[in-house]
Amino acid sequence: MKGDLHCHTTLSDGSLGIEEVIAQAKRMGLDFLAITDHDTLSSSSRAQILGDRYGVKIIQAVELSAWDKKRNEKVHILCYAPQKPNRLEGLCLKSCQIRTECAKDMINKVMERFPIPRDAVMKYTKGSKSIYKSHIMRALISYGYATEFYGSVNDRLFSYPRGECLVTREYPDVNFVLDLIHSSKGVAVLAHPHMFGNIELMKELVEAGKLDGIECFHVSATDTQQRALKKYAEEHDLIVTGGSDFHGLYNSTMTHIGKFTTDEENLEKLFKLIHLNAKKAKKVGEASDIQAKEDTSTAEEASAEE
Repeated sequence: MKGDLHCHTTLSDGSLGIEEVIAQAKRMGLDFLAITDHDTLSSSSRAQILGDRYGVKIIQAVELSAWDKKRNEKVHILCYAPQKPNRLEGLCLKSCQIRTECAKDMINKVMERFPIPRDAVMKYTKGSKSIYKSHIMRALISYGYATEFYGSVNDRLFSYPRGECLVTREYPDVNFVLDLIHSSKGVAVLAHPHMFGNIELMKELVEAGKLDGIECFHVSATDTQQRALKKYAEEHDLIVTGGSDFHGLYNSTMTHIGKFTTDEENLEKLFKLIHLNAKKAKKVGEASDIQAKEDTSTAEEASAEE
């Protein structure tokens, strides 16, 4: 039993649709798949239906954007199986709005340098909840101003932190994001700690008891780094996850669905926590229903006395 717990579709910055991703997961012999589009859970319903059709079990998930204010760095948090996903809607909308505002400013900067129409970018965003740098680069490739997504043109325009056209803004604070995930009764896993230099933050969050797991197996980490992350996670009784972080055409590093996976032992730990969260959510829901009935009854009695 194995699962790829990190991949993207056209709902964010992937190049393949939901069905294509799930069909490929089946070809790769995966038992479980988590579609973790950035700041949106929109894939959930359709992914469950298609998962049943292809015989791949789908874990509801989202990759949430966050900010480490202490170090002024970006952070990504993977949230799995939120029992109250509506509690994440406001956060997702806010982050998508931030990303889209940045992208619009970047498009304007690019158009000052290259004579391409705005529609050349927008046609590649169809279905996506935001606009991404990869969409802008695809437009530049289409019009002959670049030959690859991550070559010299991309570096000049969008390299962090001094790209000519790069526009960035802070996302919500990572502690707020983690608290909201747990409020939604979801499972919080730190995504690719080495990608954004989040190792110190990771240790602080673990000490504070805010993480349920760490994505140890990811293309951004060397074999040595992956082993060290796994050792650290196991020492702190955290879930050890792995995922391809598949984006299709838009991947900066060659990776495919199923390249990195989560093993049976850690899938079982994940499902155990999901089950526990579901019980807690149900208990809270039942308590709320009882309170609502009592409030209604009291109101009716008061009305009758009047």
